[in-house]
Amino acid sequence: MTEAKAPGGGPLTGVRVVELAGIGPGPFAAMLLADLGADVVRVDRPDGPGLGIDPARDVTNRNKRSVIVDLKDPDGPARVLDLVERADVLVEGYRPGVAERLGVGPGDCHARNPRLVYGRMTGWGQQGPLADRAGHDIAYIALTGTLGMIGDPDRPPAVPANLLGDYAGGSLYLVVGVLAALHHARATGAGQVVDAAIVDGTAHLSAMIHGMLAAGAWQDRRGANLLDGGCPYYGTYETADGGYMAVGALEPRFYAEFLRLLDLDDQAGAHTDVIRWPELRAQVAARFKTLGRDEWTARFDGSDACVAPVLSLREAPHHPHLAARSTFTDHAGITQPAPAPRFSATPTTVRTGPARPGADTGDVARDWDVPRLLPSTPKPSKPQ
Repeated sequence: MTEAKAPGGGPLTGVRVVELAGIGPGPFAAMLLADLGADVVRVDRPDGPGLGIDPARDVTNRNKRSVIVDLKDPDGPARVLDLVERADVLVEGYRPGVAERLGVGPGDCHARNPRLVYGRMTGWGQQGPLADRAGHDIAYIALTGTLGMIGDPDRPPAVPANLLGDYAGGSLYLVVGVLAALHHARATGAGQVVDAAIVDGTAHLSAMIHGMLAAGAWQDRRGANLLDGGCPYYGTYETADGGYMAVGALEPRFYAEFLRLLDLDDQAGAHTDVIRWPELRAQVAARFKTLGRDEWTARFDGSDACVAPVLSLREAPHHPHLAARSTFTDHAGITQPAPAPRFSATPTTVRTGPARPGADTGDVARDWDVPRLLPSTPKPSKPQ
């Protein structure tokens, strides 16, 4: 297999990935692979993206290249399989059986490239009673018990955007699986299928909580535990100006510093006395309401009280710590999170903006040596 000729940058430079276009966790997983340096070719559909935003602003398609293939055309599957033959990884997020019906399932792909890592991203997984059902992040995390953990005890569970299921329980587990399978393929010459289900990954994220539950150190209800807002020194509090401060003063020395800066030293004994927690919570809440968020931020600055302001999406890039680390970056006029994690020998970067559907067909056809991607030139008609 020839090395990718597209400019890379990162530890996965030289790895080729075919992404069958979808929405949500599949594109994010492929973006992460692209951020790490892989040459990701996104196979877009002729009818455009399904996310409903301007493709030029869909940062989950950064660092990728795009071609357009209609898999329902007679020659569509063959064009994708030409890419597959030259790829290391394929990522798809269809419902179970759809890729097979389109002619680009694992059997078709492995017949052309036995070393291929075939990554499948779904909510319910490839098997099980719900495998063929539609769904979204919120339903997947609901069944795993994790959604029920989040929020106040006297209100419905709080919705954590689609970060917990789609991206933490889905995309990141798909990438871990793909990289592990890629290591195996390079060691043995044998590819395999990676079945990444959001229900599996999200359940896996709660491993520590299940251990605490088995040990009797976690109550199976919201707002009653150390890490779910039940503890008055691990949660959020409103400030005088309507902002919020996040508190995580768990350890005794951090708790003592927290009380000192709040002028609540008389509450030292409430740290382990659950009976006193309601009183402590009321006093902490009242104290935070006396100053604005920025004033509290200044007071806790430089301390080990484990207190931080709750910032908005637009505020976060300007925080001094995140700015110093370049946690966010600006590229093509879009402020966005920089690639993560960081590497000492193979640094990563945002190399290109979001791939426009079909814009890279010529380059990919040349670099991957797949001339069939190019539109066919009509043959001249014979003179009558």
